Amino acid sequence: MVDTWQLVVFWALFAMMGVSALRVVTSSNVVHAALYLVVTLMGAAALYVLLLAEFVAWVQVLVYVGAIIVLMLFGLMLTRAPIGKGMFDNDQRLVAAVTAGALFGVTTWIIVDAFEGQKITLSKATGIRAESIGDVIFSSFVLPFEVISMLLLAALIGAVVIARRD
Repeated sequence: MVDTWQLVVFWALFAMMGVSALRVVTSSNVVHAALYLVVTLMGAAALYVLLLAEFVAWVQVLVYVGAIIVLMLFGLMLTRAPIGKGMFDNDQRLVAAVTAGALFGVTTWIIVDAFEGQKITLSKATGIRAESIGDVIFSSFVLPFEVISMLLLAALIGAVVIARRD
């Protein structure tokens, strides 16, 4: 059974992540949006800790919060993209809001229908171990792992090439 403190922490993280995720897509400053994305991704790492998956939480912090955000800011600086406030608005806000709401509703309905009435019991023994994750990544998922690393390398090289043209 889930303790009361776990529910309180979960709902606090849910509220924090929801507000920061909304600020990611509504912020007119790209750097502020990246910082709100850091808050959202750190909240996801905290949820992993709440689920007793400490290894996955640290991977979330290192890969997403560390590498992806640094790569994003690095690309912004190398390409000399407009960083301050800009006019990026268009007339499709209502369509985007309706689409996002419909997607949220359908996803929520599918998840509730699939897991209705199931209880999750957490113990230290059910946590995800680093050894089992390493075995799966480097045996079953070697090709996707290498493809992602090459994609990140290509993005970095592409940012340098674009920045060097000037």
